[in-house]
Amino acid sequence: QRISLNMSSQVVAADDIDVDFLPVIYQYLRCLEKEQTDVSRVSQESSQKVLELQRKIHTAREQVRKLPGVEYSREEQLRRLEALRKQLALKKRLLLKYKAKSDIPH
Repeated sequence: QRISLNMSSQVVAADDIDVDFLPVIYQYLRCLEKEQTDVSRVSQESSQKVLELQRKIHTAREQVRKLPGVEYSREEQLRRLEALRKQLALKKRLLLKYKAKSDIPH
């Protein structure tokens, strides 16, 4: 995990959030499938896996709250995205225009 919980004021990128819960869930299920001869050991091991999963989910929730723009409603996020797309299209057109002007021999 790349981001620790003590970084409460820092912004987190979506790619930095560890949401890969399947390995922990798989390990938990494997604990349950083990031979039931030592029930107390299996129970303790499975409890540890559940706690590990809970910690991982808690950490992911904390990090999601730090994502930029998460405080905006879906509609506001879509409105901002559309505005950014329009800005990008305008900048691309301007770049093409200036490039075309610079290609003209003097």
